[in-house]
Amino acid sequence: MWTPENADIDWFVNGRFGLFIHWGIYSAAARHEWVMNREKIHPDTYRRYFEHFDPDLYDPESWAKAAKEAGMKYFVITTKHHDGFCLWDSKLTEYKAPNTPAGRDLLRPMVDAFRAEGLRVGFYHSLIDWHHPEFPIDGVHPQRDDEAFREAAKHRDMKKYVAYLHGQVRELLTEYGEIDYMWFDFSYPQRDWGWSKGKGAADWMSKELERLVLELQPKIIMNDRLDLGRGVRTPEQRPATLADREQDGKPVLWETCQTMDGSWGYDRDNLDWKPADMLVKMLITSVSQGGNLLLNVGPNARGQFDRTSLDRLKQMGEWMQLHGRSIYGCSSSDFQPPADARYTQAGDRLYLHLFSWPFKSLWLEGLGGKVRYAQLLNDASEIRVNDEGSTLRLNLPIQRPEVLVPVVELFLES
Repeated sequence: MWTPENADIDWFVNGRFGLFIHWGIYSAAARHEWVMNREKIHPDTYRRYFEHFDPDLYDPESWAKAAKEAGMKYFVITTKHHDGFCLWDSKLTEYKAPNTPAGRDLLRPMVDAFRAEGLRVGFYHSLIDWHHPEFPIDGVHPQRDDEAFREAAKHRDMKKYVAYLHGQVRELLTEYGEIDYMWFDFSYPQRDWGWSKGKGAADWMSKELERLVLELQPKIIMNDRLDLGRGVRTPEQRPATLADREQDGKPVLWETCQTMDGSWGYDRDNLDWKPADMLVKMLITSVSQGGNLLLNVGPNARGQFDRTSLDRLKQMGEWMQLHGRSIYGCSSSDFQPPADARYTQAGDRLYLHLFSWPFKSLWLEGLGGKVRYAQLLNDASEIRVNDEGSTLRLNLPIQRPEVLVPVVELFLES
């Protein structure tokens, strides 16, 4: 059974910031990674993306460099998404990158490039597979409303699919060196459409799958989507709730996974881009609550990060260069921040992140007599303070620092 005590989690809780990459043949459709499901595309029609997938500009070294310069410490790549397409040279299927015009394993050079930049390696792997001939049709399947297709597929054998699922996980965890993070997606046993039900731990043989993962990679981190009630919690596209962050009143490992524009896979016409300051605030808020941010980029079908994603990463990297020590190795604080601000803390360093800039004075409750020095983190310029009983008053400059989110570093009395 996976537990944090048996895993190597120090890099995870110290790194705090990771890159999610959703990349596959759906990037050619350029209409979200669930395009096969959303548009109920038949496998024969969907194959056109397989036949035309040719990422001729794929340069994983540039991806890894962009992630490192953004301040990210790990990455998670979709080895196989729900459409069943595999980025690596799996021996168990022909539905893989080497059989597309790409003509090669696309996963190995990516792993090598990110490792070379010092980032930890994570594999996303879909439990669902809409391409596999033995995966049973249910209410999430693209052919859910195609009665003829459903009738022809009614004798599909889930056990044969599970053998394939486990076999591919074995490949991934034996052929690419030490893997730091296994990110499964997803279980849905609570779903019931009348004619079919969702799938969960019993369907995936999750206990056996977890055991396999740990036999192959004993120190690996695992997420919580095997329907076993354990693993790193992964709230998606929303702020983490108290239930995400705690169990029985004690903190648990968690990370929120978020997109930049509302889509995981490349979506050409989706213009819902989050501004860079919002992305930085999402990172700060996650760390202030004791968690991580896994921020997604969906490369296009030629193998490139789009300009807007690169711009956001660059802006975050500039902020992280000046303020990284308020993120790395930090967690939540017992002190309560003022309105529209967040605290992170590491030892005797308390970091006040100001989401809006106050006028001249800011009062910090509970810190009177507890701070020996204060400075703006971006330029290490002193912030004068006054103790007013149990309250500390910061004397701030009128002009807001020209950074996405200003941070005051408070040195606490020992």
